[in-house]
Amino acid sequence: MRYEDLDFAAPRVRLEQRPDGTLLLESPVPLAEGAAHLGVWLQRWADEAPQRTFLAERDGHGGWRKLTYGEARQATGAIAQALLDRGLGAERPLMLLSGNSIDHALLALAAMQVGVPVVPVSPAYSLVSQDCAKVRYIGELVQPGAVFCQSRPPFARALAALEAAGCKFELLLSVGTEATLLSELRQTPVTPRVDEATARVGADTVAKILFTSGSTGTPKGVINTQRMLTANQQMIAQCWPFLDRAGPGGSHDARPQVLLDWLPWNHTFGGNHNFNLALRSGATLYIDGGRPLPGAPASHGTIAETVRNLREISPTLYFNVPAGFAALVPYLEVDAELRQRFFAELRLLFYAAAALPQDLWERMEKVGLQATGHKPRFVSAWGSTETAPLATSVHYPIERAGVIGLPAPGVQLKLVSSGSKRELRVRGPSVTPGYFRRPELTRAAFDEEGYYRTGDGGRLADPQDPSQGIVFDGRVSEDFKLLSGTWVHVGALRVAALSAASPLLQDAVVTGHDRAEVGLLAWPVMGACRALTPELGPGAPVAQVLAHPAVREQLRLRLRTHNQHCASAGSSGRIARVLLLAEPASLDADELTDKGYVNQRAVLERRAGLVAALYAEPPGPEVIVLDDRLDDPAQISKQ
Repeated sequence: MRYEDLDFAAPRVRLEQRPDGTLLLESPVPLAEGAAHLGVWLQRWADEAPQRTFLAERDGHGGWRKLTYGEARQATGAIAQALLDRGLGAERPLMLLSGNSIDHALLALAAMQVGVPVVPVSPAYSLVSQDCAKVRYIGELVQPGAVFCQSRPPFARALAALEAAGCKFELLLSVGTEATLLSELRQTPVTPRVDEATARVGADTVAKILFTSGSTGTPKGVINTQRMLTANQQMIAQCWPFLDRAGPGGSHDARPQVLLDWLPWNHTFGGNHNFNLALRSGATLYIDGGRPLPGAPASHGTIAETVRNLREISPTLYFNVPAGFAALVPYLEVDAELRQRFFAELRLLFYAAAALPQDLWERMEKVGLQATGHKPRFVSAWGSTETAPLATSVHYPIERAGVIGLPAPGVQLKLVSSGSKRELRVRGPSVTPGYFRRPELTRAAFDEEGYYRTGDGGRLADPQDPSQGIVFDGRVSEDFKLLSGTWVHVGALRVAALSAASPLLQDAVVTGHDRAEVGLLAWPVMGACRALTPELGPGAPVAQVLAHPAVREQLRLRLRTHNQHCASAGSSGRIARVLLLAEPASLDADELTDKGYVNQRAVLERRAGLVAALYAEPPGPEVIVLDDRLDDPAQISKQ
């Protein structure tokens, strides 16, 4: 089945406008009843396709370690028994410190099967952070009964932080001699207690507690119930009916979907949307040990690992964030063999979690056209950790980036005026009941009608035809006014600037709050910058490359073109100054999430000195000025 053969639900929406201008949107299609809990899907595929590969990951010899659905079902039963034997339950959850792996998946599925909440924690909180303060905070809040990590040494600081927080837990490991091994748990004899505990799991049973990044304070534990997770997958299946073809007796194409995915399971995109989609549809999920993001720490894998995996695995569905596509597309552009392999079985490209620059959309379309003679189908969706995550879905052809689709069946969407935008608010069965042990945050998160306040902005793509969908309009809280009183729409301006500067910039934050003009703090794509400075050699210091006249002039020319195209927007759409950053965005300082999303507020707060330098008069030699003033290309000191 190729992408042109995929069947999608028709784009249908019911719109109501209230007298105050508030818009209410929902699908006229009712949400069908979903599975009672996640374990139903594992049992189904263990019965119908026990020999089909469910999960695969790289082993220590460079091959693939594979786990079938039948093996997964058997292992989770034994592990579930072991967790019950150790007294885990609703008040003594399972904390997972390590990233994506087969062992991580088995533990999580086993725990949720018998009503033990799982708490997957960002590995960066343990491996990148120097004080592990967030691990300690999460431990104090949830008090885990057991903690899992692949091996003890890399997580020694985090485990010490949990002990300092007063947590009493049993340590579970994949390898090592310091604690209980997962292989031991898999040998546990199963008793009727497992079936009895499974029978008690219902729609309101807490399946997970997912912690947000904590970029505006301490992390918030978002309660994820079984209803949220199963309802969300039912929504996806009704928007994408082709997913239900991949099974015994499928009417058109019984081949299972194949995913190669790196997105972290401690986040809702990778852990709920992608992993649960694979489980529900009986897919094969190859765990990508790479981290296809520019500037990713070596401890997290690299884009090279992702490229290596894509040379062997041809996915049918490919999910990524914009930063991941930005890191991958240069390889696809220069390597015809990789291109052919990547697009050989591909049915759908999917992006979410941040706005996708149009230039990046077009580059992916171009490489797909080169490989297959057809443009790949690009779709998206929108939601949050609190919505499990999908609330809107693109299930119809779109020609440009930015459209986030229509409300999925069962979702009620409210667009409420907020400053110069409309805030998107959500109600439905996939919305969280609240934040774990934080009732004050829960109360503040919902409006008087029970809609979750997302803080994201949205607008109709075509007010005369609501079926064209909603356009993502950035974070409401990120927009600001210039001294002139003009609103700057940060999300749209950032995406437009990155498209104009392509391929020289990988990301940027927009500056100018209470100032006369807009500026950028921007991270360069070093490969593209070095290509402009071959005389410096491949080992030239980053600061020397960024100070080179060729780099600065190319960036100036591209952004001046952007300014000319945005002349009608006045000062709010015009970029006046740029400061290139040699220091990558910091995970530890909350400037960057595990998914590669740059947090505007955290960057501006941490780098306030650089913002001041950007607006200094006269501008320093490190500032690229986009008006008629001269710009001295002196060497840039390391920022």
